Amino acid sequence: MTVASRSPSRVDRRIALGLFALTFLVLFFTEAPVGFVRDESVYFAAADAMARWLHLVVQSPARAFTDATLSQALDFNHEHPMLMKTLFALSSILFHDTLHWMRPAAAYRVPAFAVAALIPALLHLFGSTLYSRKVGLFAAVSFYAVPRQFFDAHLACFDVPIAAFWLLTVYTFWRAQTDRKYWLYCGLSFGLAVATKHNGFFLPFVLCPFALYRAEQVTRKRPAARGLAFAFVGLYAAVATLFAVLVLTWGPSGFVEHFAIISPQTALGLALASGTVWLLLRLHQEDEATFRSLAPLGAMALLGPVIFYAHWPYLWPHPAERIAWYFNFHATHVHYAWLYLGTLLRQPPFPLEYVFVKTALTVPLSLLIPMALGLIAVLIRGAVALLPRPSTALPLPSQSEVLIAVNALASILVISHPQVPHFGGVKHWFPSMCFLALLGGQSVVRALDAALVRWPHFTALGRGWGFTSGVMGVILLPAVLQTAHVHPYGTSSYSELAGGIPGAASLGMQRQFWSNNVTGVLPYINEHARPQARVWLHEVAGLSFRDYQVNGMLRGDLIPVGGPEQADIAAYQYHQEFREQEMNIWQAFGTTRPVYGLYLDQTPQVMVYQRP
Repeated sequence: MTVASRSPSRVDRRIALGLFALTFLVLFFTEAPVGFVRDESVYFAAADAMARWLHLVVQSPARAFTDATLSQALDFNHEHPMLMKTLFALSSILFHDTLHWMRPAAAYRVPAFAVAALIPALLHLFGSTLYSRKVGLFAAVSFYAVPRQFFDAHLACFDVPIAAFWLLTVYTFWRAQTDRKYWLYCGLSFGLAVATKHNGFFLPFVLCPFALYRAEQVTRKRPAARGLAFAFVGLYAAVATLFAVLVLTWGPSGFVEHFAIISPQTALGLALASGTVWLLLRLHQEDEATFRSLAPLGAMALLGPVIFYAHWPYLWPHPAERIAWYFNFHATHVHYAWLYLGTLLRQPPFPLEYVFVKTALTVPLSLLIPMALGLIAVLIRGAVALLPRPSTALPLPSQSEVLIAVNALASILVISHPQVPHFGGVKHWFPSMCFLALLGGQSVVRALDAALVRWPHFTALGRGWGFTSGVMGVILLPAVLQTAHVHPYGTSSYSELAGGIPGAASLGMQRQFWSNNVTGVLPYINEHARPQARVWLHEVAGLSFRDYQVNGMLRGDLIPVGGPEQADIAAYQYHQEFREQEMNIWQAFGTTRPVYGLYLDQTPQVMVYQRP
């Protein structure tokens, strides 16, 4: 089976580079008013710890790599890998500590901007090659036209980076089926994904069926290659079975305790690695098409664990125990209270429809409709293809289209499980939003192409580009305006379907997340708080309070306190699960009247109270 090359044109590569640069600059020049969410300040501190350790590596390498030093230096926030935190640290050392070009927060955030800027570039490369240049451009622009995605792209956090590396891994996997070297890039990209966040470990389960199906197709008339492909699958099945036997025999804790340099686990790992290399070499010699089908999986299996372990010094002294703790932490993650349609979600089971409803209520309608239509079209065509007698009226979806649709649903379906914690707004399924952007772009362009066929006089406008770009601009404009309107309070954004921010409040939806909206009242506090006033910023962690002061957004003389009883001035952030906190302020201050507040479209977000 011969498949045309999926290499983008020179023009599209230049467009992608331009999109990368433009996205980076927009994020950089709009970051200053964005508040420090609770998680971000933790990652700032973790980056500082990493920076101190890097300095120690230069000054005293022997001491830096001891177990005691690694544990002391990198134990803080060890529930997340170190890739992005290391980049934050290096950026801070360069741009703030050494060159003094940026305030601390901006210096930490620069790597996040760079990784976030990969998404529009990759969407254009993917969309222009798979569909058309118009689709690629629409998908690239539409991703950050969604207010919540634009907001999160400013943060020195992991949710947008994992979306970028998920997209990159799928793109390199797709390119690997026809282009040399991309199987290796797929393994490297997967390593970056798992070194960013635990979500990346779902990628093999998403991509494996496509690789195996492709291998089955190309080996139908090639018995030697088919035998090697079966051996490849058999190797992984056998190793997985033997690992499962060890876990069942010893139990999960015993499996970890028995893990050593000389152990059955190590022997199985080495057998898997050596067997993978040997089989891929044989496949490369026997049949190039089969090799390209399976090589991305082999590269992911070999490079992913190596990158994950090598990039994280904290794991080096006790890899089995610390990796086991890492997976157990995320498998048993705590549940935070979360308001959803008037119900305070505290513990599972959570509503099965939550992710779909939340997406519908937060993505601007002009983008949501094309996304939904694009996804539904592929699903319907795929369902028709499974019928005993498929209809000839509908074209069957290509493997590439199915790949896009599956990835558009993958992280959404994972988060939709009733036992998975439902919090964090929409950030946990950002990987799906990349592929929904592609489907939305295809849906829009397909409709516009049909319109050009129906009304051919529109082709006079620059061979249809004038008409198409004008309509795409009209479709994108409401989302862009909404993003600009709500910035920098992106976690409060709701779509037209929700009735905007006021409508979402009436529906009983969470008004904000991560406490960043407090920036809207900091100027008032700076102006009206007496010298050395005691300040309580509700839901603002101590690290964030410090970061506001360090970055010049909050007066340095103000003193943080732990509650309204000790405070001279208090800022309450509206959360249904913390309604009693505002009543505590009333009681402590002897007043129910706020002196100032942040209102978005007349909807209260943060209320400031001052002790008489």
